[in-house]
Amino acid sequence: MEAVAEPVPAVAPARRLPRAVGVALATAGLLAVTATSAAVTVAVGKPDGRPAAAAPAPTVAASASASAAASPSPTPTAVPVPVPTAVPTTPKPASTVKGTVDGGKHEGDLRYFLLPIPDGGESYGPADGMTMSNDDVADLFGKQDGIMDILGSYGYKEGASRMYRTADGKAEVTVTLLHFGSTAMATAFVKGYTVKSQDPIDIDGDPNAHGYLKKPKQQAFTGSMTGISSQGDVQYTIDVEVKGTPDKALLSELMKRQREWLTSGG
Repeated sequence: MEAVAEPVPAVAPARRLPRAVGVALATAGLLAVTATSAAVTVAVGKPDGRPAAAAPAPTVAASASASAAASPSPTPTAVPVPVPTAVPTTPKPASTVKGTVDGGKHEGDLRYFLLPIPDGGESYGPADGMTMSNDDVADLFGKQDGIMDILGSYGYKEGASRMYRTADGKAEVTVTLLHFGSTAMATAFVKGYTVKSQDPIDIDGDPNAHGYLKKPKQQAFTGSMTGISSQGDVQYTIDVEVKGTPDKALLSELMKRQREWLTSGG
């Protein structure tokens, strides 16, 4: 028989977002702290794209006899040169990460439920995303004392994350999933999730979501958006960074797609 979780006091957790965002965490209205992340720099190496020099094709020179003998030497016959056939392109290996969802309960590899990278997008790190250790998750909240115990009060199980750049190179997207003990616990976690020092914004197409926007001081600088919501027993956060003032329509679309992916399981 499945255990029924006791009600958990409301919490306003503080998430340590990419690119130095301050976040606040409060437990039952008694604890309030602020975490500030360090700037993150991602360098992506690319393979050398220079074409290899082509080897010259072998040639056959016909020799002619210069002899003045009565019987001329036979003319040599050119030997056919085999033409190399094109090597078939190796297909991109299919992901072996699998998961299932039934009635809002997600099972299998949590990475399976990360929002798929759109066509032309470039992943930072493994294409399937990364399973987060407890230290990774604690980093999101500034490694605050007792943070894993606080998450444990919501039945926290595991976390997964993936970061990618869009095909046009204009935005960097980070998707983070936290798997909790039940739909009720994930919903409660979202309700208490607030981000300091950013302007609250509405998220269209995701009824459980709320978001935040940070405008850059100059249009040449980077702006950011954060969307927070849950579907079933999984809480999801999407961070978007763009040059200039972000358009919240982009975040709303990503949040809607993530919700649909968690609902259907693909």
